Amino acid sequence: MLVLGIESTAHTFGVGIATDRPPYILANEKDTFVPKEGGMKPGDLLRHHAEVSSTILKRALEKAKLSIKEIDYIAVALGPGIGPALRVGATLARALALKFNKKLIPINHGIAHIEIGYLSTQARDPLILYLSGGNTIITTFYKGKFRTFGETLDIALGNMMDVFVREVKLAPPYVVNGKHVIDICADKGSKLLDLPYVVKGQDMSYSGLLTAALRLVGKEKLEDICYTVREIAFDMLLEATERALALTSKKELLVVGGVAASVSLRKKLEELGKEWNIEIKIVPPEFAGDNGAMIAYTGVLAASKNVFIDIDKSYVRPRWRVDEVEIPWRN
Repeated sequence: MLVLGIESTAHTFGVGIATDRPPYILANEKDTFVPKEGGMKPGDLLRHHAEVSSTILKRALEKAKLSIKEIDYIAVALGPGIGPALRVGATLARALALKFNKKLIPINHGIAHIEIGYLSTQARDPLILYLSGGNTIITTFYKGKFRTFGETLDIALGNMMDVFVREVKLAPPYVVNGKHVIDICADKGSKLLDLPYVVKGQDMSYSGLLTAALRLVGKEKLEDICYTVREIAFDMLLEATERALALTSKKELLVVGGVAASVSLRKKLEELGKEWNIEIKIVPPEFAGDNGAMIAYTGVLAASKNVFIDIDKSYVRPRWRVDEVEIPWRN
């Protein structure tokens, strides 16, 4: 089986190609939009994705040494994500499916992050931290679905950090030499300031932390503010995670999504693993951020259980939650 996957939910346009046998991933090409200033504007994402889509598609096919006619199915991330960005990928996927008579596979972006985590870390039955720019979710698989044990009540962890560094003029770019700029700044700080720490059961709230931190700018050293934001944000996450571990008795913790690449978070997770005597499994950097390979590989799993969608029903779903998706391949 050969599946071509298209990712365009946010800042990255990616095309991956996967198969149902080792090495599984045959191609993983992408191009990420980086704004010159300010945040991501939906119109700019649409324009960027439309401009690079044909090039990335061609690169992926060349990398896999395949023609589009050799591809069996087209998988596409239909959500969650930013509407205009999603529509670029969906439009390309529909066009390819129609022109080359291929079946279309609907993929939830979050499920794809999780599945590429299972594949790349060989996790078996983990508690899962899904941490990205738009998502902060604690979940695990149970009776046909990924069930949510905790999540952000407002802004996601990654988005909160991106907004903070942008507002204090440290970004863009948000990542320098593989390291988020909040980490670069925080590593020069040492004073823990008095900022909101909000955990409600197993849920977290980051908006108060962001607002209060921005109000301290100019009153405290920026390095200490960065240090405090990072430490409190990660400690809130770990508190909620410990409660989920106590509830589920899992012996593995799988961390997926773009924030999984954070070196400072990795150190905290390693300490958590020692305390709870569990294995910490973190998705490799090449699969941490948004990418087409995770869409293609999840497409392989879905196709194995005949999960397809008619082209005229392939609407984008910007608010499509991971706990709304049936997972027949794990039953």
